[in-house]
Amino acid sequence: MTQTDEYAREIEKHIPEARATVATEDGVHFTATVVSDAFEGKNLLTRHRMVNAALKDRIASGEIHALAIGRVCTSAEWQEKGGES
Repeated sequence: MTQTDEYAREIEKHIPEARATVATEDGVHFTATVVSDAFEGKNLLTRHRMVNAALKDRIASGEIHALAIGRVCTSAEWQEKGGES
């Protein structure tokens, strides 16, 4: 399992029914995209906090230097924005 796959699985364990992808170009700066109906009714800041909370230990240790959150949306929002099912 790759490093990015590990981070995606951690997010999926932390956020109910999440589908996550994590990408990196240099091994310390990461971008996450997360789709979960657990985001329903939550504002963008709360959604971002949920993703950061899933990886807080790795961020605190410096293993993840920077985490950009690309898209955080519900399944319906993902479909509206043209995401794959």
